[in-house]
Amino acid sequence: MKKALILLLAIISFSASSQVAPPAPYGPVPSASQLAWHEMAFYMFAHLTVNTFTDKEWGYGDEKESVFIPARLDCRQWARVAKEAGMKGIIITAKHHDGFCLWPSKYTEHSVKNSVWKNGKGDVIRELRQACDEYGLKLGIYLSPWDRNSPVYGTPEYLVYYRNQLKELLTEYGDIFEVWFDGANGGDGYYGGKREVRKIDNKTFYDWTNTHKIVRELQPSAVIFSDAGPDVRWVGNESGLGSLTNWCLLKRDDMYPGGDFASILGEGHEDGKYWVPAEVDVSIRPGWFYHPSQDSLVRTPQNLMDLYYSSIGRNSNLILNVPPDRDGLIHNNDIKSLKAFRDLLTKEFERELARGKKVDVSVCRGKGFEGSNVNDGNPETYWTANDSEKSGDIIIDLGGETEVNRILIQEYIKLGQRVQKFGVDAFINGQWKHLIDGTTIGYKIIRKFPLEKATKIKVSIGKSKACPCISSIELFRAPGV
Repeated sequence: MKKALILLLAIISFSASSQVAPPAPYGPVPSASQLAWHEMAFYMFAHLTVNTFTDKEWGYGDEKESVFIPARLDCRQWARVAKEAGMKGIIITAKHHDGFCLWPSKYTEHSVKNSVWKNGKGDVIRELRQACDEYGLKLGIYLSPWDRNSPVYGTPEYLVYYRNQLKELLTEYGDIFEVWFDGANGGDGYYGGKREVRKIDNKTFYDWTNTHKIVRELQPSAVIFSDAGPDVRWVGNESGLGSLTNWCLLKRDDMYPGGDFASILGEGHEDGKYWVPAEVDVSIRPGWFYHPSQDSLVRTPQNLMDLYYSSIGRNSNLILNVPPDRDGLIHNNDIKSLKAFRDLLTKEFERELARGKKVDVSVCRGKGFEGSNVNDGNPETYWTANDSEKSGDIIIDLGGETEVNRILIQEYIKLGQRVQKFGVDAFINGQWKHLIDGTTIGYKIIRKFPLEKATKIKVSIGKSKACPCISSIELFRAPGV
């Protein structure tokens, strides 16, 4: 009996040790903070400042603090709307280009402390922090580098002022998931009454390397956004369009906020040295701030669905601006559209067809990396091939004729972004029909195709920098087609 037990343990030990080694990481890989950011996928932008009450997009900097009167401001309502829409966080314009601060900053008089709102005792950032905590959302901060109100903008003294404000926001309001640095820098402004044009060298003036160090020190889990990262990059447009070819990689050494880089930010760089994924920023209205004239121009639920596919479906995160109105509330028209969009989204992906179905692969690295990993629901398992194999087919047997018109694919990005070319085919009436050609995958892509009645779906990795690592393939039958 004892010998049999020893033999059994030996067999188990041999079996466990027979699992082959995983591939080594290839190229840049995401940090823990960037991985957490990828998983957020969808969150809200909230643009609120004096512009909300002056009907402007960019305040000049001479607005009286008294114009800021969001009499019914309710950040809990914002958070509830965001949560119900499927968003996982809110980024607030703590200070836009007009220089007005939504918190009682110690370093300026141009803030809520000198407004009539709550008799100067209010703090929008604190109220939003509490609301996000209540609804399980993360909080992000936008702090405009440009300040059209500050009398010292453009001088070395302004950098001290700006960093002091950054420190206030990063020490007094809990955990921050993203710090958003705008690329608009310098131009005409009030500047404490000077009313002049001030231009700066946006590559050097802010000493970005040391400004970023403040974020790293005070909020080590936060990602930093700008045109050039260093952690998350702008997608290069404000139309809600991610690029179909979208590398999470960037050559950012000579890049900076406000530089002329928009044409390259959509695709990124296939041979980039850093992991800097794209974020798609777009507004639910034509403007970024609330304007009563735009109440009838809110994006439709179907348009929001299209934005979802052209951003999250293209290996980007989506930050959707939903500006509070002059009462300090999300307008009902915006809420209606978001709720209907959420209903569409739920129906779009409620019928997943691939989970647990039989999977065949043309190549396999060995035990622990089988094809069945792509549809087991575990993001930490993946299919891969031997190091020398940079292509391969994954075939999911649907077990019978099945209607399908959507596919979601994810790479195991902890080991880098690898795939350069892929295709999708459907087995219909005994033969393969080509559905999709693609280039990059990255964290996640979602692609539509006409409704087909297929018995199998094949994902072919045609070209990869190194052995491909695919963690998830999901198939759906979306309604209305």
